[in-house]
Amino acid sequence: MLRALIVEDEPLAARRLVNLLQQQAVPFEVLGPAESVAQAVALLQAGPAPDVLFLDIHLADGLSFELFEQVRVTCPVIFTTAYDQYALRAFKVNSVDYLLKPLDEEELRTAVEKFRQRHYAANESKIGTKSSVSSTNLPAPTLDAATLATLVQQLRQPVASYKAQFVVRVGEHLKVVPVEQVAYFFSLEKTTLLQSVDGRKYVVDYTMEQLEGLLDPAQFFRLNRAFLARQAAIHDIIHYASSRLQTILKPAPPESEGPVLVSREKVSVFKSWLDK
Repeated sequence: MLRALIVEDEPLAARRLVNLLQQQAVPFEVLGPAESVAQAVALLQAGPAPDVLFLDIHLADGLSFELFEQVRVTCPVIFTTAYDQYALRAFKVNSVDYLLKPLDEEELRTAVEKFRQRHYAANESKIGTKSSVSSTNLPAPTLDAATLATLVQQLRQPVASYKAQFVVRVGEHLKVVPVEQVAYFFSLEKTTLLQSVDGRKYVVDYTMEQLEGLLDPAQFFRLNRAFLARQAAIHDIIHYASSRLQTILKPAPPESEGPVLVSREKVSVFKSWLDK
């Protein structure tokens, strides 16, 4: 039986992960969970050594990366995190996998299978037997120190400053629209429009791509090429054909735009965004 150490400060998330690991084809012996960096360090120092580490990023006493500064970690790492961009690309290269919260059972099964293949291939090489598993497509078993330092620096940077208001033109006048009054943005005939919560529309001098970088991603989501919506403006979500989702926005967009769908490739990320 393989040993897994869980480092997670959310009790519900920790219990769900424990349950999922115990439901795998070959159940894990679960160590922990550790709710803080200090607890994780203590468990790693006391032993027994885990075969894999499930690691959340933000813990009660700081970033979980700090444990790498206090104790040597030689086992593979699977990140469980709410982050969905930027540094996660590096996680994919330098760890077994990363899993976005809320944890998906199938994604966990895939990550565990990657780890098992790497683990058994490594053990077979130690005893001189030939493995039927190719390790060329498997992730590296441990974090690279240089990449880890970069990730820590990125995650410790101050919170980004996002746009607080937009200046729009109304006839011969200029009007300030606070971002709290924005329901969504949408593209119409190569023009970007701001839809306010009171039903007014204004032309803005930004592309949808520029707006994505200016707005707080915790509040706004790019549903598709034409719509960027505030969460509060999404009044209903309906399952649509071909595994897509239809959003009902308020105020309602022009009927000529048709149903506002979440792009198929964004459905999983969209669900995670809603669940934060």
